Amino acid sequence: MAKDVRAVHHPGKRHVEMPYAPALLVRRGGLLFLSGLTAAPVYHSHPHREDEFDLPPRMRDQAIRLMENLKTTLAAAGCALSDVVSATRYLTDVAEQDDLNAVWGAYLGAHRPTTTTVEVSRLATHANCKIEISVIAIADDSRRARGKPTKKNPRRKRTAARNR
Repeated sequence: MAKDVRAVHHPGKRHVEMPYAPALLVRRGGLLFLSGLTAAPVYHSHPHREDEFDLPPRMRDQAIRLMENLKTTLAAAGCALSDVVSATRYLTDVAEQDDLNAVWGAYLGAHRPTTTTVEVSRLATHANCKIEISVIAIADDSRRARGKPTKKNPRRKRTAARNR
């Protein structure tokens, strides 16, 4: 079963250009939930080591690193940036949101997931982090696409074979 995602807009308002969709309707596909990502390495020591958090001071540079971390994490699950349906973005300085949006737009192109942006006093990952983003993406439900039985419907394979 292929993914099926459709942007939902208010009647007569689609002409307004925004960096997000007001809503996305997901009809088919599995959901992938990502933990918050920052510009820091996805795999870092716990407890934290300072040398792993030598991050660039500019929002734009941190946003680029974060988007690369996001692409890598999505790819590990067989997804891409175009599969992101929702993002929550935490910034330590909302005045830098335009820098984030420039990078976000450059990576996502015409794709517009839903977004919520929140200003926070500090991110828990590290004081040098200026942004953290958590996303939900839609993935192909490849197990069902191949007609394999699932726990929900163990007869699916047999039923699909009869309908051929």
